[in-house]
Amino acid sequence: MFVNKSMTTRVITIRPEDSLLQARSLMTEHSIRHLPVTDEDNTLVGIVTDRDIRSATPSILQDDFDSAKERERMAAATVASIMTRKPAVLKPLHTIQDALMIIQGKKVGALPVVDENNKLKGILSVRDLMRAFTNVMGIGEPGTLLGIMVEEKVGQLKRIVDAITEENISCGSVLVAKHWDETKRAVFPYLLTNNVARIKKKLVDMGFTLIDPMEWYIDRLPKSE
Repeated sequence: MFVNKSMTTRVITIRPEDSLLQARSLMTEHSIRHLPVTDEDNTLVGIVTDRDIRSATPSILQDDFDSAKERERMAAATVASIMTRKPAVLKPLHTIQDALMIIQGKKVGALPVVDENNKLKGILSVRDLMRAFTNVMGIGEPGTLLGIMVEEKVGQLKRIVDAITEENISCGSVLVAKHWDETKRAVFPYLLTNNVARIKKKLVDMGFTLIDPMEWYIDRLPKSE
């Protein structure tokens, strides 16, 4: 799935010369945490986040905090003074998998989407990604997620899918994950039914080990050196 099918296209933006007070007001009004910063030609020049604004604002718990004075200071300070210049971006034909890797690698909550001329076309947030993956995996429909431990060898996934099909059960999606034991894989089929007793017994009879998806800890994977 491409980013242009999942991104938010009606983007709330701000100009570099606008004040921090305006930025905070926009975020509060629209319940957002990221504001792409654009010039008069809609060219992306940066991004400002709620964290940037908090970092630039003293805590109300400080002994010398003066609300009126702080509002005056924020009204005078510009977005350009705190924004991230040259932020990580996506292109419309990036995939949502690309977006996930960039968001994870850069540790950001949203990415502006720009065309080849750096014109802003949209923004893709973690919330947008979650919605996209929910649609791709079919988990928006009622059903049951199974967890199955398999040996790392060719043909195991086919055996599982064949067994599910033989029970006349539709499969919304299948996720295959690494396991901390490199000789194994964890398979998570999402079945579009809540009647899974027979297929679970069948899989066990075939020699598979069932695991509880709710107890799956991806953080237990071996850490890279």
